[in-house]
Amino acid sequence: MPKATWNNTVIAESDNCIVVEGNQYFPPEDVKKEYLVESDYHTACPWKGLASYYHIEVEGERNQNAVWYYPSPKEAANHIKDYVAFWHGVTVEA
Repeated sequence: MPKATWNNTVIAESDNCIVVEGNQYFPPEDVKKEYLVESDYHTACPWKGLASYYHIEVEGERNQNAVWYYPSPKEAANHIKDYVAFWHGVTVEA
């Protein structure tokens, strides 16, 4: 089962991930949102659309913009709408 961990804490775990471009995208219901803090950072992907980000906060430590998702993806990426992916030192084990 894919699992995302940061600072010795499981942030997400799911058997229903979708792999896109080598990244595990976790369903929103399988992400521990108590560790996520909204960010105003955004990036654009030519085929997925505008990505929004979260920071991760665990035990007073913050990992800036370590989580991204597509709240309004382009049609080609609609299957990952609101699914989240991780980077910036988050360990994702498949």
